[in-house]
Amino acid sequence: MHSADIICSFGFKEIVRRVQNVEFPPFRPTVPVLIAGVEELRELMKQCWDENPDMRPDFNEIKKIMNKILVNNGMKTNIFDNICYMMEKYADSLEELVMEKTGQLIEEKKKTDALLERMLPKPVTDQLKRGKSVEAESFHEVSIYFSDIVGFTELSAESSPLQVVSLLNDLYTLFDDIIREYDVYKVETIGDAYMVVSGLPIRNGNRHAGEIAKMALHLIEAVQTEFIVRYKPTYKLKLRVGIHSGPVVAGVVGNTMPRYCLFGDTVNTASRMESNGEALRIHISEDTKRILDQLGGFVVEGRGEVYLKVRRRQRDGVLA
Repeated sequence: MHSADIICSFGFKEIVRRVQNVEFPPFRPTVPVLIAGVEELRELMKQCWDENPDMRPDFNEIKKIMNKILVNNGMKTNIFDNICYMMEKYADSLEELVMEKTGQLIEEKKKTDALLERMLPKPVTDQLKRGKSVEAESFHEVSIYFSDIVGFTELSAESSPLQVVSLLNDLYTLFDDIIREYDVYKVETIGDAYMVVSGLPIRNGNRHAGEIAKMALHLIEAVQTEFIVRYKPTYKLKLRVGIHSGPVVAGVVGNTMPRYCLFGDTVNTASRMESNGEALRIHISEDTKRILDQLGGFVVEGRGEVYLKVRRRQRDGVLA
């Protein structure tokens, strides 16, 4: 007697009762040798009576598997079934292709967003991604940092263009890593000039002067203790720094390569503070000193009066 005959001899009520009792091992029919030549069909049947409902295929999946079994084993199907099978196979491959391309699109969008956020402040990029135009904005008071390399012209004359590019890349990579520790925004680098601002695009009260001052001290220390010119290991790089605090107007300029630019007398004054500074010293204006005195914790040495072309004669100091 075949195993199928043995199961059937139990009767439907007995079969239902034994299935409901959740016997171990589970009470299931034994597949007869009649279809032993089609292992895929045997496996499909086993999947359909799996104890875990989530592991059982749905009707659409069963239909696809059945069509595949028929085609693979050379069984005859009508032309309609063949067309349906081909369409389902095409739909599956198309769905996989769409998912793959969608994943690639998401990854490229992440790269584009990351690149945009390196070029512009995040609040600005968020507006641009929403399709909004970025209006120029006035800021009552920010602190601006300028620095350059002392003797850079002479150093460049003694170096090849590739060596100069390598030097600046190493230096500003170090600077970029350091400024992440402070509430500042890197505006740009032009040649050996490095420009950073605090207090925009997100206002931070009067903390901007303290953030810029601490950052400047950190950069000066890093140049003296950490940075090495690769093609001139014994050369000691010297930085000249200037800081000024005051009002500015900031906005995005250009479409092809948009830049977040700062405008106003404060920018010019900060640049003059740097150009009139001394090597490995931080030249600050009286306006910046006033804010640092309010914050406390900073020691400033008087330098006397320094004439700046862009504005009045001003009493300046040096941050120690």
